[in-house]
Parts: sequence; structure tokens; C-alpha cells
Amino acid sequence: MKRVLPPTYLFGAIVLMAFLHFLLPLRVVIVFPWRLIGILPLVAGIGINLAADRAFKERGTTVKPYEASTAFITDGVFRFSRNPIYLGMTASLLGIAILLGTATPFAIVPVFAVASDRVFIVPEERMLEQAFGDEFRQYRNRVRRWI
Repeated sequence: MKRVLPPTYLFGAIVLMAFLHFLLPLRVVIVFPWRLIGILPLVAGIGINLAADRAFKERGTTVKPYEASTAFITDGVFRFSRNPIYLGMTASLLGIAILLGTATPFAIVPVFAVASDRVFIVPEERMLEQAFGDEFRQYRNRVRRWI
């Protein structure tokens, strides 16, 4: 059985945000042109994701959460967040919610963050601790989970 990967959760969150925006907007909370501020977290989130993905590729380790890591990355964006990919995805969703400007898409952002934490981050960090032991524990004590 194939496991659902984080990009599928991200895509589902974006679709749900659009659905809520168009069919159940409740009210406008950010008006144009202020909505354009959403470009900032959207672009920042994409940049964080690309930087993290590049780090995985440079080290020759997997980006997939269910596969064992062959390298432990602590530099680049990993100096600021133990989970920059999920941080980047969440920032991108926040940017999309701001760009949409209605109330309901904002509800998806924390739901996505909590789901990412429970479904992916906790098991990933357990695997990293098993694989890298004290090195991971020291890193965990030094660097926050999100930011």
C-alpha cells in the first residue's frame, strides 16, 4: 500500500482553501491591494522548500518521510528549523490564504500544520533519533521544530 506524501496534503489543502474561498467565504478579512502581501510568505515558503530539497539532493539522502535518511543535515535552512519543508509548505498556505482574502481559507493553515506535525514530523524525528542518536538529540535541543 502506498503512503500519502506531504505534497498530496499540500495540494489537498490548497484545493480545500479554494473551495472554502469560493463556496463558503464567510467574509472578506483582507481587501485588495493588501492581499498582495500574501506573495511574501508564498514566495518565502517556496524558497525554503527549494533550499531544503536542494540540501537533500546534495547529500544524496531521501526527502520522502517514510524512507530512512542516509545523511543528517544541520546546515542551510536546517540551522533555523528542524522541518523546513513543512515550514515552507505552511508559509505558502498562509500566503495563499492572504491572497484569497476571505476568512475560511485561514482555517486550513493550522489544520495543515498540526496534521503535518502528527502524521509526518513526529515519526520522522523518531526515525532520525534512532539513526543518528546523540547527534540528533543535540540538534533537537539546539534548533526548534518549526522556527
